[in-house]
Amino acid sequence: MTDMSDRYRTAELLLGHNRDTLVRGGKVRPVWDQGRFWYRSGGRFHLVDPAARTKVPAFDHDRLAAALGGLPTSISLVDGAVDLDADGKRRRCELDTYTLTELPPRGPLDVVSPDGRYAAFRKGHDLWLRELETGLEHPLTTDGTEERGYGVNPDSAAMRTLARRLGLPYLPPVMLWSPDSRRLVTHRLDQRGVLPMHLIESAPAGGGRPVLHTYRYPLPGDEVLPRGELVVFDVATRTAVRAKAEPILIPYLSPISLGRLWWDGAVHYLEQSRDLRTLRLRRLDPDTGEVRTLVVESGTTRVEATQQFAHRPIVKVIPEGVLWYSQRDGWGHLYLYGERLVRLTAGEWSVTDLLHADASGVYFTAAGLVPHDPYLRQVCRVALDGTGFTRITDDDLDHAVSVADDGSCFVDSASAVGVPPVVTVRGWDGEVLVELERADIAGLLETGWRPPERVRVKAADGKTDLYGVLYLPHDFDPAASYPVIDHPYPGPQMNRVQPTFDPGMYGYDAEAVAALGFAVLALDGRGTPGRSKDFHDASYGALESAGHLEDHVAALRQLAATRPWLDLERVGVFGRSGGGFATVRAMLDHPDVFKVGVAECGNHDQRLYHALWGESYQGPYDAEAYARAANPEFADRLRGRLLLVHGELDDNVTPHLTMRLVERLIATDRDFDLLIVPGAEHAFIGFEHYVIRRRWDYLVRHLLGVTPPAGYRLAPIPFDPSTLFG
Repeated sequence: MTDMSDRYRTAELLLGHNRDTLVRGGKVRPVWDQGRFWYRSGGRFHLVDPAARTKVPAFDHDRLAAALGGLPTSISLVDGAVDLDADGKRRRCELDTYTLTELPPRGPLDVVSPDGRYAAFRKGHDLWLRELETGLEHPLTTDGTEERGYGVNPDSAAMRTLARRLGLPYLPPVMLWSPDSRRLVTHRLDQRGVLPMHLIESAPAGGGRPVLHTYRYPLPGDEVLPRGELVVFDVATRTAVRAKAEPILIPYLSPISLGRLWWDGAVHYLEQSRDLRTLRLRRLDPDTGEVRTLVVESGTTRVEATQQFAHRPIVKVIPEGVLWYSQRDGWGHLYLYGERLVRLTAGEWSVTDLLHADASGVYFTAAGLVPHDPYLRQVCRVALDGTGFTRITDDDLDHAVSVADDGSCFVDSASAVGVPPVVTVRGWDGEVLVELERADIAGLLETGWRPPERVRVKAADGKTDLYGVLYLPHDFDPAASYPVIDHPYPGPQMNRVQPTFDPGMYGYDAEAVAALGFAVLALDGRGTPGRSKDFHDASYGALESAGHLEDHVAALRQLAATRPWLDLERVGVFGRSGGGFATVRAMLDHPDVFKVGVAECGNHDQRLYHALWGESYQGPYDAEAYARAANPEFADRLRGRLLLVHGELDDNVTPHLTMRLVERLIATDRDFDLLIVPGAEHAFIGFEHYVIRRRWDYLVRHLLGVTPPAGYRLAPIPFDPSTLFG
């Protein structure tokens, strides 16, 4: 057996913050500017002009490095110059002379206007404006209060613990500039009457008594939820136009944060009823405050603007009407509400993103068109009258797309689970205009990594096809026997498995554990999004199924029937957040299968978790239904080895959700292990290296039957605040 210290070192290399360095050219994040864009790859910055079909260095890297004493990792290209932060200062380097000048400072909480002239920021509970050239500051509001602040998300989504760890009073304001920088839109949040939640900081910095943190946190069935009054501000006159409509429900994140409010001449936004069974598209006139409804749709379960909660809505206002996404026939398709209702797409497949629309047609991505894998996305087009459906891409790969700001073309990253990406710029006819990158995975292969296997199995019903990924242990020997780990995330708001080469946030954790000597399964069971509405609705009112864990059991048995090296006597499970809930539920509902589990920050009782979560996926509060989805109710079923982990200051999935489970485990005389991390929030930022090692140690000790390497410590994981707020 390979030395466990070596395995830990390899596993550490595969964690997300390290893995990107092993795949050269694997990701392109274009920054668009009137049809051109720049991006960073391999430490170099590239400027791409799709119309001219060119890709050139964005500047003379050697001269810029000489001027700065080294190359920056983040820049902005503006009018023949490079703007950057260096040595705690903002500077501009003119590219004709490579001379540096200092720029007016910007605060870390500023939201800068598109023209670069202004920054909006919060001061107390009010919204302010700063002229960046002069530094002059002006209040936009003066009547904000703690319960009725401007430009804020509800307390339960404000990430206050993280802000404190970053040394910030709060996160940037929740607002959106108009494209011409003349206006901005925000809301005044009303949290009066929202009931409190409490956290205890037992070891505050500097010592002293424990600190009580109290904030507002609505639960399923609570009478009062936060609401927001939309307000448009004119920058020149600093006057406000308030929406002439009832404030919108904001049970969790603002529609501004979710991309469900946007500028398109006027302000358009999506508004949902509390039971999520009615969805409206509304138009706010920024001059008068008048609000009118453009489209409304109702259903018997959630009516959604997109299948994945955090994805941008598949809705667009165009001169011909409103492009509208609906699952009314059981699949996610496009409709045009204009002079008459026109159905644009149809079939047993789903639109996944709306890319662009003009007189030539509507361009979008769709999944379900590749016969062997319903999750692979293809780029498609249809005319505005519903004719002429065409696949612009016609292969068996997944296509992740970024559209030019002027709509002229798109960047296409084509890959699959075992196929490294090729990134190109394409026209809407599918022609490749510029090839940008071909991923080089030599560094990844050197670790002993092998491409995971895309697997298809039958669900527990014996009929429904399910898809997942099986990660093989390093130094795999088919004659050997390996313990198996299920790594679930039950949604139902997002998929666990990505159809792309990059496995995503959860996939990095699975790859790393495979490097320790495990086979790891990730599966999207029934009740998760990405396919038909019936497939997704299998979880509605049934969160206790945790993404249909019986499907995971069926998958393990089917896979082991053809892969005898999978040892079903040694099956473990681990997950975070919803995956932590599913981990415990797997061990409670299937104790004969799952013998070892690590559950991190699990939302173990939906009665005491976010109102949005429960009411979206379990339905309006019903005591019996919500009790079925509460792990503490079934604590007496625990038989295997379980490690519970929670951050003491987790203001999303609060630690009392684990402690209530702990109370029932003790009351029913169950054995378990517990790790509470003082000062940690939901993502364990600053503590991830410790939590990950403890996870690995537990799985290695109790499933591999091996003593973890003495003294091995993971390096602290760097945190980039720009991943949260730019």
